[in-house]
Amino acid sequence: MKAWLWRLLCLVGAGCATSTTARLYLPEVRTVPYVDLQRYVGTWYEIAAFPQRFERGCTATTATYTLRDDGQIDVVNRCDEGSPGGPEKVAKGRARIVDHSTNAKLEVSFFRPFWGDYWIVDLGPDYDYAAVGHPSRDYLWILSRTPTMDPELYDAIVRRLHAQGFDTDRLQKTLQPLR
Repeated sequence: MKAWLWRLLCLVGAGCATSTTARLYLPEVRTVPYVDLQRYVGTWYEIAAFPQRFERGCTATTATYTLRDDGQIDVVNRCDEGSPGGPEKVAKGRARIVDHSTNAKLEVSFFRPFWGDYWIVDLGPDYDYAAVGHPSRDYLWILSRTPTMDPELYDAIVRRLHAQGFDTDRLQKTLQPLR
């Protein structure tokens, strides 16, 4: 019960805090023009992310998305605690599409009734990489279909995210096992 109450208080507190976007008077984050959800679902490897309390100590982090019959998406986030091969930590949630004209703005919930924005702000033409952010610019993830990413591609993604006003200096690379 204490863990649930702590999560609730964190969400309420985060909702009351001034976001990076508001604090810096930045324009709204731009999403990609369109996401084909059939191509987007599957497993993604976290290449880098803004540090978050709920991912503290995580390595080998993945997110797997599966389309549901009701149009929503099942979400399963996994990571190894401490180091690759460490104890597995799993979080199951659900995503729903907010903007059906683009499918690029979603909301995700790991404990209802609370939902958080999940905006796809960069996406490879072959759906080989993606960047997911929050309209506040306080959350950011760079994802890949493989556990590693070409450094030049990573740098290009980071430049595009920086041009959108994300504080890319906050990005921390995620340790992934070599496969």
